[in-house]
Amino acid sequence: MEAHLAGRVHLSIEEPEALGTAGALGKLRDWIDGRPVLVINADAWHEADLVAFAAGWDGERVRLLTVLDPSRGTWGDHHYAGAALIPWSHVARLRPEPSGLYETSWRGDDDLDLVTHDGPFFDCGTPADYLAANLASSGGRSVVGRAAVVEGTLHECVVWPGAAVRPHERLRQAIRAHRHMTVLVR
Repeated sequence: MEAHLAGRVHLSIEEPEALGTAGALGKLRDWIDGRPVLVINADAWHEADLVAFAAGWDGERVRLLTVLDPSRGTWGDHHYAGAALIPWSHVARLRPEPSGLYETSWRGDDDLDLVTHDGPFFDCGTPADYLAANLASSGGRSVVGRAAVVEGTLHECVVWPGAAVRPHERLRQAIRAHRHMTVLVR
């Protein structure tokens, strides 16, 4: 990724350990240099309009995209849905050490600006949620990556680019990553 992105974007490499989102922002404080930040979780899938999410933001309070989910609610019935607008005043306090935004900034903050998204949301941190997000995105059809070869049968599956499903195989609710790796989601 470094070679592909070099010269195209600002790169910040977390070594020797991952810093978490708050720690990564702390490491980037000098580069951020007084500007507010939009954080998007790479493992969150939703169809929220992020332009609408950002519209009218006061720039003073942390704004979080949420979904109503009483079973996983963090702030009452609201559950974080993978997008946050963070004012510089909050970023300036973050340190370049392993930490998360919830623990360092959001827990106990009674002045959060929660914006509710009423559409689908998946936190793709598990194979089951990753598969569900792909199926929601495709209207329930199996998702097949570029240069994948499917000679067998698929039902509610994801086949990664370059992977193969041989003629004798029948995959159901599975993720085929490559020839030697298939994750069954039950």
